[in-house]
Amino acid sequence: MGTRELNVLLICISQGDNAAFEKLYSQTRRGVYAFLYSYFHNAADTEDAMQTTYLYVKKGISTYRSGTNARAWLLQIAKNVALNDLKKKKREIPTENVEMGSYEYTGTITDVMEKVLSEEEQRIVTMHVLWKYKHREIGEILGCPTGTVTSKYKRAIEKLKKSLKEENL
Repeated sequence: MGTRELNVLLICISQGDNAAFEKLYSQTRRGVYAFLYSYFHNAADTEDAMQTTYLYVKKGISTYRSGTNARAWLLQIAKNVALNDLKKKKREIPTENVEMGSYEYTGTITDVMEKVLSEEEQRIVTMHVLWKYKHREIGEILGCPTGTVTSKYKRAIEKLKKSLKEENL
């Protein structure tokens, strides 16, 4: 989905068009999920953050400025939700020990990314590959120089290629 189409959907949402909101969700959910997953590394927290993200999109649609980068606006909301949720989790005190099962390798690219890439590398790859951001735009969103984004992206892709080759995928 292009930036112009996202822009039009957000304008329609601001005018109360629920069908546009449904279309926005269906067209962006995979990218937002992948982006949020790079923060949480588990499906349950990622799903919760997605619901919160889209709730904030609906509630805060009046803050969107037509003609600006619609994807960046959506991902900034997702990033803020993730950082707030992670901050809350750090403050939580566990009341009981809960045994968590370990994840088995399922062969998905998300699993390989989580296994071999840092969180920042996962975000950069997700934003570039899934969301089609240019390295310059990623640098602006993440607050780092374009050259740093470019080199981290190239290293991340090499790590992925090597890992996928080793897994025979």
